[in-house]
Amino acid sequence: METKANGSMDIKSTVENGELPDPAQWAVADVVNYFKATGFEEQANAFQDQEIDGKSLLLMTRNDVLTGLSIKLGPALKIYEYHVKPLQTQHLKTNVS
Repeated sequence: METKANGSMDIKSTVENGELPDPAQWAVADVVNYFKATGFEEQANAFQDQEIDGKSLLLMTRNDVLTGLSIKLGPALKIYEYHVKPLQTQHLKTNVS
């Protein structure tokens, strides 16, 4: 995976290839690009506004996503259930000693 000049990774191409780097290493721009690449263009800006990087994303609870990002309930539920929660699970599985 290539790192861009601004320090972020090329998340869009990795989402398309099905290979995701460890979210704990993502910059805010990577989180935003991930959600844009997964079809949440409008909602991705909320992660930018709240300065959510990969480590912050991995710490988010369902309530954080539903109420802390000021996005509509439907997309917020999908973002948490289909993206945040699986990323947290993947991170835990790959980082258990």
